[in-house]
Amino acid sequence: MQIKTCALPAFTLLTLCCQQAYAGGLMLYEIGTDNTGLANAGAAARAQGPSTIASNPAGMSYLPGTQITAGLQVLYGDLTFDRDSNTNGTGSGSGNILAPIPGGSFFISHELDDHWSIGFGQYADFGLAYNYGNSWSGRYFVQDASLAGISFVPSVAYRFNEQWSVGVGVKAMYGMLKAQTAIDRSPFGLADRTDGQFKYKDNDWGFGANVGVIYAPQPGTRIGLEYTSKVDLNFEDRLKVTGDGPLLQRLNGLNTQLDMTVPQTATLSLFQQLDPKWALLASVNWQDWSEFGDVAVQVDTTAVGAQSTTIQAHYKDTWQLALGAQYQATQQLLWNFGVAYDSSAVSDANRTFTIPMSDSWRLATGATYALNKDTDVNVSWVLVWLGDMPVDQTKSTSGIRTSGQFDNAWIQALTANMTWRF
Repeated sequence: MQIKTCALPAFTLLTLCCQQAYAGGLMLYEIGTDNTGLANAGAAARAQGPSTIASNPAGMSYLPGTQITAGLQVLYGDLTFDRDSNTNGTGSGSGNILAPIPGGSFFISHELDDHWSIGFGQYADFGLAYNYGNSWSGRYFVQDASLAGISFVPSVAYRFNEQWSVGVGVKAMYGMLKAQTAIDRSPFGLADRTDGQFKYKDNDWGFGANVGVIYAPQPGTRIGLEYTSKVDLNFEDRLKVTGDGPLLQRLNGLNTQLDMTVPQTATLSLFQQLDPKWALLASVNWQDWSEFGDVAVQVDTTAVGAQSTTIQAHYKDTWQLALGAQYQATQQLLWNFGVAYDSSAVSDANRTFTIPMSDSWRLATGATYALNKDTDVNVSWVLVWLGDMPVDQTKSTSGIRTSGQFDNAWIQALTANMTWRF
């Protein structure tokens, strides 16, 4: 990601590109579908409903007639930062920075003939929101921020024969970015030493593609490979600065551009039907987070001026390994189970408050109940365990430092959806 400014501001400009890692970064597997209850296991090979548009559009070739899936979910959790004695600023810990976040998705697929299928998906698979508060000890690094990417994906699939299917989707992502950060005015020697603040807000469209293939060497066995291209989002806004003092007010209205890249991904999945009741599923997922590079421009305020520096994220690519199972308990009831491990895009030494990510474990389950032959309802749940995440961040010139850790961090998602077949 590149950050461009038309002048040297005297404060930290946050990019918000990585607020919390669910999938090694901001790419979310939880988008209001039954995939939540499998921890992403088998996602590119299952082809069990129109939500396959998000995980492998080739899966539409396995869906007869017209099918619709609509889902809702809520994300909630505990990300609480506890300040330690090394912090030299004022303020306290953050409290829980996560509030419940609703979401939803919609998918439709239609079989044109024995070879062609078309479909459309709408889902939010990128971003998150958090609020540290205005008076916590790290307010000069970040106060609150939100980033959301909503994808609209028209798709088409072609089935060559019983073994091979391919699919492609054109991905239009609408990105929304918003942030505010406190300004340390104490070095200016002003009588009023209350904090200043800047705000940043913009929206943008970015475009990419989802491409997938499914190979079925024998009945009951499917191997799926899906690739999602990168999406570029270019945010541009004029800084809205509050607080007295000429050094602050010369920045008010400063035009600032942030060029953000949603990384490319690849997923290889297996679906294996063992018998009429049991199926095993597995996935390996890769995300290209090493592209991100610099994530923020930071300029410290001092009594003699300001110094501009660039914060390097030191991102690295991430991997996920997911294993799951499905159990057909009755003719109407299907149980899903899954467990997954995600690596972190950031090491302990490079973790910042704008990037409080870590490696994580997922534990998931869900159930699908057939109300009749044409209607299913699914409820799924996943726990994402991040554990302890230490952070020690210092401004290079002013020496403002905040250190401590997020204790026993976790995220949960609860999902409900329905599928109709016509």
